[in-house]
Amino acid sequence: MIGAVMSGRVTEMIGRKLAMATSDFFCIVGWLAIFFAKGVWWLDLGRLSVGYGIGLLSYIVPVYIAEITPKNLRGGFTTVNQLMICCGSSLAFLFGTFLTWRTLALLGVFPCLLQLVGLLFIPESPRWLAKVGHHARFEAALQSLRGKETDISLEAEEIKDFTETLQRSSKTTVLDLFQKKYLHSVVVGVGLMVFQQFGGVNAVCFYASAIFVSAGFSSDIGSIAMVIIQIPMTTLGVFLMDVSGRRPLLMISAAGTCLGCFLVGMSFLLKGHELLMEVNPFFALVGILVFTGSFSLGMGGIPWVIMSEIFPINMKASAGSLVTLISWFGSWIVSYAFNFLMAWNSAGTFFMFATVCGVTVLFVAKLVPETKDRTLEEIQASMNSFSLGKPRIQHP
Repeated sequence: MIGAVMSGRVTEMIGRKLAMATSDFFCIVGWLAIFFAKGVWWLDLGRLSVGYGIGLLSYIVPVYIAEITPKNLRGGFTTVNQLMICCGSSLAFLFGTFLTWRTLALLGVFPCLLQLVGLLFIPESPRWLAKVGHHARFEAALQSLRGKETDISLEAEEIKDFTETLQRSSKTTVLDLFQKKYLHSVVVGVGLMVFQQFGGVNAVCFYASAIFVSAGFSSDIGSIAMVIIQIPMTTLGVFLMDVSGRRPLLMISAAGTCLGCFLVGMSFLLKGHELLMEVNPFFALVGILVFTGSFSLGMGGIPWVIMSEIFPINMKASAGSLVTLISWFGSWIVSYAFNFLMAWNSAGTFFMFATVCGVTVLFVAKLVPETKDRTLEEIQASMNSFSLGKPRIQHP
């Protein structure tokens, strides 16, 4: 949460590349502190450092990807971030079955080092360079991203025109986020993160083994099945992102998570009344797998994609910090409260999650715009009611 609060401002001050390098540094320090820990305090400090680094990265990466990719590929590329997170967590579960926690912590250093080296070979975000006035570097970066033979004049002119107009007409304080002209973007960005977290994803992920045991199913088989279904469903979401669009995929995904939570809730309800005891564990298994697969398809990655698309570059620092903070704060609340909720009413807990997921479908249908095949400037101009100083250039 601390990293989330600072993520937007750090990214705007030092740029996307240097911000990623900073987060890598905190992650490396954190993993080494855990590896060499001789007591609880070193473990806590290591966790705090890694958490801060991840808080930064969770905002920087989708924003950077959205700012460098062409509109027809932006959704798929941004969702690859979620796919890599999914693969990484699955590998961590796999390695954790036969490696000690110290060795696992040491392994965490290597992806950070790999990214640090990789940052030397990638360009800075052209849109950030345009915002801070580095016009020569802006055009060079955009040209390197689009290819040497590509004519970038139309895209470059639109980005510069849009950025200059925003800087003339808008301030960049947190309070400005709550002006009427930015209200739609804030409601969509914050709303998606609230629904993503309060739909119960971290409760299911963190306590999957306990849920399976409570429902009377094998925790090992259930956890392995979860890992198996996550990666292909996230991969499918990547391919569908720029084909079907964001909104249909989000609504299908949210409806699936609703069904999954409902099935788990029914499993606990029937168990409490000692009905259908033979099939109850399978209700729980199917429900968790439907939830996990559906979440991986859209709700896991698309809110981050849309968050990176809807805020103008002059407001990305404040908006990004707010939205990322809401995400991690929601994660903490659900994770902390889940055991108390399960002790209160197991079936009721999952019916509550199902209700949130169902409301998510309505929220997306009513308020979330379709951003497929539109430039960032087109999306933001349609959502935020400022007027441009001169006509925007439309791509053919």
